[in-house]
Amino acid sequence: MGQPVREYLLTLCVTAAVTYLLTGPVRKFAIAAGAMPEIRARDVHREPTPRLGGIAMFGGLCAGLLVASHLTNLKSVFENSDEPRALLSGAALIWLLGVLDDKWGVDALVKLGGQMIAAGVMVLQGLTILWIPIPGVGTVSLTPMQGTLLTVALVVITINAVNFVDGLDGLASGMVCIAAAAFFMYAYRMWFGYGIEAAAPATLFSVVLMGMCLGFLPHNMHPARIFMGDSGSMLIGLVMAAGAVSVTGQVDPDLLNVKAGGLREATHAMVPVYIPLLLPLTIIAVPVADLILAIVRRTWKGQSPFAADRGHLHHRLLEIGHSHSRAVLIMYFWSALIAFGAVAYSANNASMWIVLGIVLLSAVGLVLLLLPRFTPRTPRWAEWMVPPRYRRVSRATAPQASAAEWDEESAAGPQEEREPVPAGINGATAIGDRSRFVEHRRADSHH
Repeated sequence: MGQPVREYLLTLCVTAAVTYLLTGPVRKFAIAAGAMPEIRARDVHREPTPRLGGIAMFGGLCAGLLVASHLTNLKSVFENSDEPRALLSGAALIWLLGVLDDKWGVDALVKLGGQMIAAGVMVLQGLTILWIPIPGVGTVSLTPMQGTLLTVALVVITINAVNFVDGLDGLASGMVCIAAAAFFMYAYRMWFGYGIEAAAPATLFSVVLMGMCLGFLPHNMHPARIFMGDSGSMLIGLVMAAGAVSVTGQVDPDLLNVKAGGLREATHAMVPVYIPLLLPLTIIAVPVADLILAIVRRTWKGQSPFAADRGHLHHRLLEIGHSHSRAVLIMYFWSALIAFGAVAYSANNASMWIVLGIVLLSAVGLVLLLLPRFTPRTPRWAEWMVPPRYRRVSRATAPQASAAEWDEESAAGPQEEREPVPAGINGATAIGDRSRFVEHRRADSHH
């Protein structure tokens, strides 16, 4: 069997194209359906934006799986495994739950129950963890009950990790796309590098997931015209979890030992699974860290773990002075560093250059975090090639309106709350129930 790189590329392009083309009509439908709630206290946008973007993403998922099932090499995944059907069943349930939540709102505990049911549906159709590798012990086979509980827990954690990080334009879809790209490299190496057919479904899932995110991103970049909502964030979280369950719990480490040529080589190949045992927690380490910190923070304050706040990592980046776009790019950077660093380390963990590269890039990331107000300026001869905000402005020609406006607002009286922003056709964001914005009463020009 030839390596189906072109078939993967075709599946990726079809998924992305269908998602992209469906997003425009879905946006109009969301506006007509009134899926544009008011701004909440934790939101960072100023006007409501239609949600239900998950409808387009689910359409892309179905299109990608349908095309793959008719391709010469990839159709063997559907013939030899029930995992694609299990994924589609679970995705349909979680997507329907998300659509209901985007339009009418669903209680947090009901959503949690729906996530567990969707995971259970996948388990019943064979997408479950059969064994786990434990350092110092070896491969441990799980009983059906243990496999079911571990699979459901992994799916629920991944779904909520992605859902929690969906707070800025393009953040969740971009981070998941980066994670899916790294995951594809790992699963593809398992399949064609070692000839393990059990890794084929995970490879297909990661390609379809990349297509869903890439097709939605042009509509979701700042300023976003539509949000994926829970129907999208929970969907891509479930697809990511399905791929992780497939490659982590379905690939027999003993078979990998034989294929890799020895215990040492097999251990090197399975490093992302051993550290920290579950591959998806390595691939989406940033969202999972945000999830854990949110639970600890809210529980420490005596709040429900599902209570909304403005303490997420992306909120903190905005508070220390980063712009919206820069905060998103920084989160992209850390996600790519952790995801691709784990994959590179699994491929050759004996290379000191990989470790040094990861350390160096981590230092660069820390510098970026400590320079929130740094704006790079280009040489004057190259200014015509960059956006206006990166061009030098002479002191003589700089507009004075902003300083005068600042003084005027500082001299204004007490603040008063605005009325909640109604759901309109234009604008960009949010999921929620409270308005958080205040407006200054400007002094009269002759005051």
